Amino acid sequence: NEKASENYTTDFIERMYNEEGEGLFSCRSNILGHIQQGANPSPYDRNYATKLGVKAALWIASKISECTDSETDTVHTSSSHTACLLGLDKRVVQFTPVTWIAQKTNFKTRLPMEQWWLKLRPLLRILAKHKSVYMADSSGIITSPEDLVASLNETQRKKDREQILSGKGKDGTPV
Repeated sequence: NEKASENYTTDFIERMYNEEGEGLFSCRSNILGHIQQGANPSPYDRNYATKLGVKAALWIASKISECTDSETDTVHTSSSHTACLLGLDKRVVQFTPVTWIAQKTNFKTRLPMEQWWLKLRPLLRILAKHKSVYMADSSGIITSPEDLVASLNETQRKKDREQILSGKGKDGTPV
């Protein structure tokens, strides 16, 4: 939150990192309220952000320990795998090297080369026009009300047929 501390503002932390980087790296601030689309974050959003933050902090700590030169006590790397983005990729939270993202992104349109969600459009059109309401029957299978009624009618017909074949009525008396 921008107002979490009177002294440690986003601007102060950005300037501190830029100063400490001594030209080796730069830092830019990104206030989530400026890029957030929609309403306030849900508990899921907050939990997910916490998990991503922890994963990022642990990853940075591991990379620092891997890339520290014990003789000079400096951190240096030239590996492309240390410039990564953390995000959800095919239901897995993982780090993706920037070089891989550059290959998969159309920078002119600022979109991925493969837009998997476009394959869902025909299904969405069908669902948007379909007027039926769906519900789960006793077996857990989702059906339309019409199918459910037909299924119940078929079940009742089977019971009636069994009663006729057994020669007994509903109360167990002979027919």
